[in-house]
Amino acid sequence: MVISTEEELAKLKDIGRICGLAMQSMADAMEPGMTTLEMDMIGRKVLEDNGAQSAPEFCYQFPGATCISVNEEVAHGIPGARIIKAGDLVNIDVSAVKDGFFGDTGSSFAVPPVRRDIERLCRDGKRAMWTGLQQIKSGRPLADIGNAIGAFAKKNRYTLITNLASHGIGRSLHEEPTELATWPDKDETRIMTEGMVFTVEPFLSMGAYWAEDGDDDPWTLFSDPSAPTVQFEHTVVATKNGPLILTLSE
Repeated sequence: MVISTEEELAKLKDIGRICGLAMQSMADAMEPGMTTLEMDMIGRKVLEDNGAQSAPEFCYQFPGATCISVNEEVAHGIPGARIIKAGDLVNIDVSAVKDGFFGDTGSSFAVPPVRRDIERLCRDGKRAMWTGLQQIKSGRPLADIGNAIGAFAKKNRYTLITNLASHGIGRSLHEEPTELATWPDKDETRIMTEGMVFTVEPFLSMGAYWAEDGDDDPWTLFSDPSAPTVQFEHTVVATKNGPLILTLSE
């Protein structure tokens, strides 16, 4: 989507704020002994209380309001009876729709007590996302995002999942620009235009390069080779002054 009116921007800011609020509410409530379904119910209530609807349910009939992925799960984990335990690495991904406009955000959290390497991974996963966000400016190549994140990962001895891409968003959950790489991609030649709306969501890993389907359900994806992996995501608008981040909870 490319924003053309102030009304469109206002509605995107509204749904973005709601997504950020839902994710943060889930993270603040998370503690050992909770099930992922209990966490999901917290997110669902925030969405519904603010007049929004789960995008995975709305678009794909996903069996949950949010995606909650634990440890070996990289993405699209189904909320259910799984119990959160001390030391778990948990990713919360919230996308929603309101008034015909979509937002999408995600973060990874480690449940204390936390191993030092996992604590560093979470810190650097967020840094990788911000490294990508800092490349955003209308008129610049989209490839700058993946190149910068790739350089950060290499310098800090991480790998990147290279089959889970960022994407355009706005009037639908996934739209142009499609398949926006958060890793170096020599075939990426598109340019950021003023008002372009998309996500930035690198998957930083301690050894995995790919997300693979599992055997138990058609949704959950697992790291390959198996390794701790984090994801951090914001929905943004490209402007001449840099990125306008839509999914902050404040």
